[in-house]
Amino acid sequence: MLSVSKMVSGQEELGDKLRYVGKVETARPVVVWNSTRACNLRCRHCYASATPGPAPGEMTTEEARRFIQGLAKTEVPVLLFSGGEPLLRPDFFELVNYARSLGLRPVISTNGTLIDRAVARKLKELGVGYVGISLDGLKEFNDRMRGVPGAFEAALEGIRACREVGQRVGLRFTITRDNYREIPKIFDLVEEEKIDRVCFYHLVSVGRGKNLQQEDLEPEAKRQVLDLIIERALYFHRKGIKKEILTVDNHADGVYLYLQLQGEKPDWAEKVYVWLKANGGNRSGIGIGAVDWWGNVYPDQFTHNHKLGNVKEKSFGTIWFEDPPELLVMLRDRRRYLKGRCARCRWLDLCNGNFRARAEAVYGDFWAPDPGCYLTDTEIGL
Repeated sequence: MLSVSKMVSGQEELGDKLRYVGKVETARPVVVWNSTRACNLRCRHCYASATPGPAPGEMTTEEARRFIQGLAKTEVPVLLFSGGEPLLRPDFFELVNYARSLGLRPVISTNGTLIDRAVARKLKELGVGYVGISLDGLKEFNDRMRGVPGAFEAALEGIRACREVGQRVGLRFTITRDNYREIPKIFDLVEEEKIDRVCFYHLVSVGRGKNLQQEDLEPEAKRQVLDLIIERALYFHRKGIKKEILTVDNHADGVYLYLQLQGEKPDWAEKVYVWLKANGGNRSGIGIGAVDWWGNVYPDQFTHNHKLGNVKEKSFGTIWFEDPPELLVMLRDRRRYLKGRCARCRWLDLCNGNFRARAEAVYGDFWAPDPGCYLTDTEIGL
């Protein structure tokens, strides 16, 4: 996750302590919990391949409480409730409250369509730190991508409900060839609706997203998208409007931004380099982990074909720190395993080999070069 807004302005942001200080080798991970497979939408790019109802054998309330206890003992800083659609889990509010009572910071990734003012107020009262609501464009594009007419308007009402009760809320947008031209309109929406945060996700073709591999942008289009995001971040900064603008799942973005700044503001570029190096690039298996509705543990929320253990059999802390399986050990010392361009790239300190799930999805090799990298051979030092 790259905060473009911080890189261009230096502003302090809530996630700084997780992203830009300390050594990633000793990080306590943010844990994404896909708490249910149930969802009321049918998104074409759903990495969880969500279904209308819950999966058979999803963790019970008591099993979920024990799992959350284990996270608290491990001093995990953030528990992200995801899905499917987490609000469809019957014990959702109970478990959010339980996580908060143990000192965890609960945040939510949701499609937003089930949030009215009463739900937003309850989220606020329970101490939810952040609500991320997914949109993939304005009405036509969003509803087509999400498979349900009216999804855009319902999500927008969810955003407005959160804002009205003072619940911190932001947008999540997955970039595809079909919708990237919607990004200027998304920025306009962010300004008009006074939304304080927007995250742009690069496509990872897993789950139902396997069918969208051809929807990923060409390298030149990715560069144009980053130019636009940087330009709009600067626009908000110059107007004195504080917005958090982030990109996710492609650490080439940090290198690209640094190289742009090197030519324009070399002194500032060196500050950015320090932040990027402290972040350490891709943190799968290091600063982020994932658990599914059955309790299976994974290196991140997109790598569901590499099971590391199950929290019903061992605590998360045991799996993650005390007795890590071979893949976790390899991810934490991955340079010796990377292949091709990634192995020879001069920016490994900033990127850490980028996104392994995307490499495996395209090439069938977990350690192959990340096909999402849009930097040229010259830029990476080949």
